[in-house]
Amino acid sequence: MRPALRKKIIEICDKKIASKGETVGLSFYAFFANKNDNPALLMEAATWWIETHQLDHFEKATKIKGMVQTQL
Repeated sequence: MRPALRKKIIEICDKKIASKGETVGLSFYAFFANKNDNPALLMEAATWWIETHQLDHFEKATKIKGMVQTQL
C-alpha cells in the first residue's frame, strides 16, 4: 500500500474515532469522496480490504488503524 493511502487511512480513522468514539465502524469507502476521482487508489484500498485481509464491509476504525500502522 502506498504511503499516501496509509496516511489518509490513519487520518480518517483518527477523525472518526475522535468524533464518534472507540467503537465506530467504517468501510473502505470512508477514505474517498462520493465521486470516483481516483479509481486506482480506490482499487488499491478495496484490494487491501477485501482480497488481502477478507474484512467485512464495516470494521472498527481502531482495528483498521492498527492494521495499517503495523504494516509501516
